[in-house]
Parts: sequence; C-alpha cells; structure tokens
Amino acid sequence: MNASIFPPFFDQVPGIRLRDPLAAFLGAAEGGVLDYRYADAVRLAGHSCPTVASAYWLCARSLNALYPDAMPVRGRIEVALRDPIESGTMGVVAGVVGLITGASGSGGFKGIGGQFVRRDLLAFNEPIATELRFTRADTGATVCAQAHLKRVPADPRMAPLMQRCLHGEASADDHAEFADLWQGRVRRILIDHAFDDDVFEIDLV
Repeated sequence: MNASIFPPFFDQVPGIRLRDPLAAFLGAAEGGVLDYRYADAVRLAGHSCPTVASAYWLCARSLNALYPDAMPVRGRIEVALRDPIESGTMGVVAGVVGLITGASGSGGFKGIGGQFVRRDLLAFNEPIATELRFTRADTGATVCAQAHLKRVPADPRMAPLMQRCLHGEASADDHAEFADLWQGRVRRILIDHAFDDDVFEIDLV
C-alpha cells in the first residue's frame, strides 16, 4: 500500500509533543510521549482546510503558552468552545482539539480506577469571548484563543473555480488549479501567518 502523499508544506508546520499519562500507564508510548503533526489532523478530518488548520495551530500556540517550561500533559487540559456543536464547523474544530488535547465530551473515556478520565473535559456553548479556551487542570492557568481567518483572504480565482467544480463544469486543469489555490491559502495560514497575532489571537489569562 502506498503512503499518503500530502502537500510539501505539511512538513513545514511544527509538530506538537505532549505527555499522556494514560499512554505511559498502558505502555502505548515510551514515557507517554506522543507527537502530533498537521497531517494527523488532516487524517482525522479527511481534508485540509482553513478550519482544520486553525484548530491545529490554535492548539499548538495555546499549549505553548500554557506550558512555557514543560511538556503539555494530554488528558489534563479542559477545553471550552464558545459555539454549540451544531454551529458551522464546531464539530470539526472539536475533533481536532480533542485529538491533540485528549479532551472529550460526555462520551469520552471514563478512566481507570478514577484516574485518566477524559470525559467532560470538552464543553460547547460556553459563555466565553473567544472561539476557544484552554485550561490546565493542575494550575488553572487559562488561554483564550481565536483565529481571524478573514485576515488571510482567498485568491479571488478560487470562488468561481469552486462553483465550476461543484457543478461538474470544470476541466481537470480547473480542478487542479482550485486545489492548488485552496491549499495555498492553508499554507499561508499555517506558514506565513503562524505567528501573526492579528490572525491568531492567544491570550494567557
């Protein structure tokens, strides 16, 4: 079986390394250390788009802010989302955030002997000002996070190409151009604007 071939810029996006006590306890990873890459978020979602990109990178930057001198601890991070799960792309965002942080809703892992509980660490429709809020369960330190994706606009050629593709009116070259433009915007979000505070708002409370 051939390995998946992703756009080259995926490898330029920094990874996220965490320690998962449950993985250590069950021997799933040496020391419980887990590494996540942008490609893992894409595999989970089944596609690469600005929403998947921003969810991944908001996690990366928020965890760096929450754990400036230590490795983030997966499964011990509470996540609040401002919008209800039915709203727009909130389900996609929650999936990516849950993958990385281990946080889950009421259907999550119930733990072993009262430890390693993952359920009810992720909540929707919370009264917060930003899209996401990350809180360390051990210290209570909190990061409020928001992506302003409209500040990285799409190429004006993309919308008409998308319509032609959706309506079966596009040639193979049109499809290829649309895909290149789509991933080009994702690349700009994750590479060119990765540390642009006008695009990624990260506030340590």
